[in-house]
Amino acid sequence: MPSAYKTLSASTSKGSANTSSTANLSTTNGTSSSSTPKAPRQRVLILSSRGVTYRHRHLLNDIYTLLPHSRKDAKLDTKTKLYQLNELAELYNCNNVLFFEARKGKDLYVWMSKAPNGPTVKMHLQNLHTTSELHFPGNCLKGSRPLLSFDSTFTSTPALLLIKDLLAQIFGVPPNARKIKPFVDHLMGFTFADGKVWIRCFEIRESDVSKAEARKEDTDNNSKTTAGGGEEEKKSKKKKKEKEKTTPRDQTELSLVEIGPRFVLTPIVILEGSFGGPVVYENKEFVSPNQVRRDLRMSKAGRHRARNEQDVEDKGRRGDLGLRTGVGKRERGELEERVLFA
Repeated sequence: MPSAYKTLSASTSKGSANTSSTANLSTTNGTSSSSTPKAPRQRVLILSSRGVTYRHRHLLNDIYTLLPHSRKDAKLDTKTKLYQLNELAELYNCNNVLFFEARKGKDLYVWMSKAPNGPTVKMHLQNLHTTSELHFPGNCLKGSRPLLSFDSTFTSTPALLLIKDLLAQIFGVPPNARKIKPFVDHLMGFTFADGKVWIRCFEIRESDVSKAEARKEDTDNNSKTTAGGGEEEKKSKKKKKEKEKTTPRDQTELSLVEIGPRFVLTPIVILEGSFGGPVVYENKEFVSPNQVRRDLRMSKAGRHRARNEQDVEDKGRRGDLGLRTGVGKRERGELEERVLFA
């Protein structure tokens, strides 16, 4: 069992004990515990539009397996009337919506919304790698809860704070969900760099340190201390004593092994309402993939046009010199055989 789960379970047990003691005090004072407001349950509705590829469908299935508090629905027929997603969320008793919109069979846009009042974030998904493509050795229990790790840059601007809150509410599995298992064995990392949100998923792997490795570390430390001197030997002994106090006898090592999927999100627009309303934030640096493809086509067309113009110029120059058959007349010189022996 990972030590992360042990620490979390210990904290939750302490919290439950504190809440039970406060509840007893409240009942003795004459106030009931039912008056305390309960946190709303977080449920996520996951669906896509028509036109998604098989890779997009595999990503949707991977996210659905990672989120036990989510509900998967059929494809949405329309791409313009997105306000219908609020009715679907109300029908399935979901307060978060994760909608994948496919365009031209190439581009994938992700809509994250807090139904029914908003806000909504539209993002462009790039660098997609599903779990089946990566073939990583890591694995996690189905239905377990993840640890969410956010970069410190998410607290720099209000827009990033809002995106962080939405990501935490969608990807953070609540402890009172129906399909969860009481384990925390994987971690989801969210990093903001180059104007994009980089998302990775890792397994928290706990392995026992063998006695041979511990002996090897001790011998390495002893060799370093003998080569150094008396002061370094004293420092190493102090560190060893502190380490023995802090670490238990059954030493374990924690490591992160990537599971997948991995993808990158580029924020485009933040709307005030749920799939509608005024624009609160707009990313001015975002360039649509249609514009990128158009620029590539224009650059190729420019090179082709330059080659054609060069060919026309060469043909005209050869025609003026009479080097092309059937085009123009070549001037005969005075020393040519046809002129001398005419």
